[in-house]
Amino acid sequence: MMYRAFDAQTDLARQTRGWGQFLNAAASPWSGTPFREQANWWSAGARMMMRSGLTFARPDYGIGTVTVGNREVPVVEEAVTATPFATLLRFRKDIETPQPKVLVLAPLSGHFSTLLRGTVRTLLPDNDVYITDWHNARDVPLADGAFGFDDYVDHVVRFLETMGEGSHLLAVCQPAVQALAATAVMAHAKNPAQPRSMTLMAGPVDCRISPTSVNELATSKPIAWFEKNLLSTVTARHKGAGRRVYPGFMQVSAFIAMNAQRHSQAHQDLFWHYVRGDADKARAVESFYDEYFAVLDLPAEFYIETVRTVFQDYTLAKNELSYRGNPIDMREIRRTALMTVEGERDDICAVGQTMAAHDLCSSLPPHMRSHHLQAGVGHYGVFSGRRWETQTYPLVRNFIQSHA
Repeated sequence: MMYRAFDAQTDLARQTRGWGQFLNAAASPWSGTPFREQANWWSAGARMMMRSGLTFARPDYGIGTVTVGNREVPVVEEAVTATPFATLLRFRKDIETPQPKVLVLAPLSGHFSTLLRGTVRTLLPDNDVYITDWHNARDVPLADGAFGFDDYVDHVVRFLETMGEGSHLLAVCQPAVQALAATAVMAHAKNPAQPRSMTLMAGPVDCRISPTSVNELATSKPIAWFEKNLLSTVTARHKGAGRRVYPGFMQVSAFIAMNAQRHSQAHQDLFWHYVRGDADKARAVESFYDEYFAVLDLPAEFYIETVRTVFQDYTLAKNELSYRGNPIDMREIRRTALMTVEGERDDICAVGQTMAAHDLCSSLPPHMRSHHLQAGVGHYGVFSGRRWETQTYPLVRNFIQSHA
């Protein structure tokens, strides 16, 4: 019922966008007449209509060039390998000097991996960057099987093996957990491709520490409540028909509800930018919400297992995590240097939750550890924006290079 209702809402939003385009075109001839002010209001309203609804296709990364040294170098997106659920995407640069290979683990949490384009752009001048480019679960046929917590770990291991020895991990938010798990699995197996370093940024390693509203929601209901109320079945109009998912529109709705006033104000501001002709300011708001409202569905197995493992049972925090039925021990991590990064004002992953990884990886000597608390930033400021680029990233770059 939930997915059918949302499909109907999507159809309505498509019609609204079409009417917005028609009304905006109708206002255009009046923009140079004595009725210009009225036309601006008319056009602003029409343009707001044109932005109705969500999108379900991955936006472009839009990284065509990057400055390396003192020259502009073209960047080419290259699909290195792929599974039904993800592509290992490389941002290839044609340069002669070898650079550290860095695998960016993007969260599988309702948004496409393009949410990290700013992170990737900052990393690119100094690193050979790869990313886990997740596919929308509603577009994955049911015949391709399930995707759970262990499958994410499998993807990390497989992608690191594909990249080869000497690679580095950088996990943003949720996959800090899978980064630790995959590294421990590879350490136990003495896998030669285990990463040289692992940077965990604003990740929920131990959610018992200073619980946020997100953490409290996860513990306020039994797991059966999440299965009953938040999961839905993909309808017949999509390639993944019959697959159980946690819909991306549910995740985004929850994030918006957390900061409803801020999002409402942003759209009011956007309307006035249109009216006043502030094109640059309008584009900044549009760019943010173009990305924010591009959503993907999560496989139901992955969502439920993550809620249970990370947010309810605290399995990783207790060092009781298992993989394919076998226990794994974070103390087996001895060859992978560890850096953790947190944001002072993070209201999603509180200060201390990521730093807890150091207690788990107790076999690492002091010279293979680092921690940074970035002042003045919330969750997204840990991996994007001015402070990330000018204050946090130089520390991350030096950490990776020192263990390369």
